[in-house]
Amino acid sequence: MYTDKLLLVFMFSALNAQFSQTKYNFETKYIEVPLDHFASIEEPNVFNLRYLINAEYYNGTGPIFIYTGGKGDIFVQAQNTGFMFDIAPIFNALLVFVEHRYYGQSLPFGNDSFSSLKQLKYLSTTQALADFASVSKYLKDIFSEIDDLQPTVVAFGASYSGMLAAWLRMKYPYLVTGTIASSAPMFDFPGLIECDMFYEKITQVYDKNGGEECVEMIKRGWDVITALSKTKIGRGVFSELKICSKIENSKDVEKLLNWLQNIYVNMALANYNYPTNLYTPLPAYPVKVFCNKLTSYYEISNKSFIQHYSRALELYTNYTGNNLCNNINYINEDLTEIAWNYQKCTELIRPRCSTENDMFVTKPWDYEKYAQNCNLRFGVKDIRPEWTILAYGGKNLKYFSNIVFSYGDMDPWSSATVLDNVSDSIFSINIPDATNQLDLRKFDLADNNYVAETRKFHIRTITQWLENDD
Repeated sequence: MYTDKLLLVFMFSALNAQFSQTKYNFETKYIEVPLDHFASIEEPNVFNLRYLINAEYYNGTGPIFIYTGGKGDIFVQAQNTGFMFDIAPIFNALLVFVEHRYYGQSLPFGNDSFSSLKQLKYLSTTQALADFASVSKYLKDIFSEIDDLQPTVVAFGASYSGMLAAWLRMKYPYLVTGTIASSAPMFDFPGLIECDMFYEKITQVYDKNGGEECVEMIKRGWDVITALSKTKIGRGVFSELKICSKIENSKDVEKLLNWLQNIYVNMALANYNYPTNLYTPLPAYPVKVFCNKLTSYYEISNKSFIQHYSRALELYTNYTGNNLCNNINYINEDLTEIAWNYQKCTELIRPRCSTENDMFVTKPWDYEKYAQNCNLRFGVKDIRPEWTILAYGGKNLKYFSNIVFSYGDMDPWSSATVLDNVSDSIFSINIPDATNQLDLRKFDLADNNYVAETRKFHIRTITQWLENDD
């Protein structure tokens, strides 16, 4: 019955595109979940996990579309996943966005959730997946009582959330019929990819959007910063970058370099063909706009370069004009980054190195230093680089089913995602000229035909899953 409605999504989406600033509405709910789903004895400790629900299109017979929340506030993630809203009327679907524990408002110990390893130890992918499974079962049971028909669950996710959505299907196939996983870096672990692949892909994005001159200017920026950092007078020039605190020593310089590197990464991830507010407010094609600014005329001296460089960076750091200064200090990092850095120290060990083949400062992958930093920051003595591969199978995906992995060829996460079909029920979809998780965003008139075809594929595949689940 869904097949007959296939073309309606594009009529609905075209109408929705006229209201690009529309915010999606939800009812906010909470569910009690165990602090530890796997305790050997009964644990009385529970906490409230937040989820958002929209029943506007649900008629009692449709499926549940569940988004497995990743890094950050679930409300922000929901507002950036318009595809689920675009297709909900076709399937009469109930939309649910479940927050990841330790992010947003789902803090097991409130403001003390990050105070020590004792509180943080319950932050893991396995615990989060058990949360998602608990919510899925709860909703299936509730709506089966109301409508006398247990609804089918289809999972969605993007980036880290996409990994979780895929793992949810793999670990709990009796609860989740299928998964759409966009830009999911499933293989971003030691031994599965080369450590230089991510930064090489970022460089390709800048080369395609700004050309070789932009890449060379970025490389020159590192050289200028290094040269200026060697003297007190030189470090004083960094005030041109409108940093909130002074750059006084080598540790401050390292923070500055990491801050700039993260800006380049985020711009590549958010290099959409229309204005967005995923990480910060940005115009359409921010990498191209940034490169145009960076490669425009400037005077040759190091100070003049930094002034020119700062003006170009404001595309990211101060696009709205409301930012007074730029904070680069980890001391003031928000709770999201603390949680994420903890996860990167316990199970999401992602090998990163930069070489002469990319636009970043050359830096080898140093496992020992990485482990030392994790021990220093969180007291984590064993970072277990092999754990996630053991838990979820690494590249051994042929034993699973009903997952679509989609990615853009200009998506930085394509360096670690599933690039080929694995079986007749695990698909890989390449979207030319597309960046990170574009297919799960709302329909936009600026989208190319490749994105439209990918969304059609998602609709057909979900239709098949639901029909086979009847």
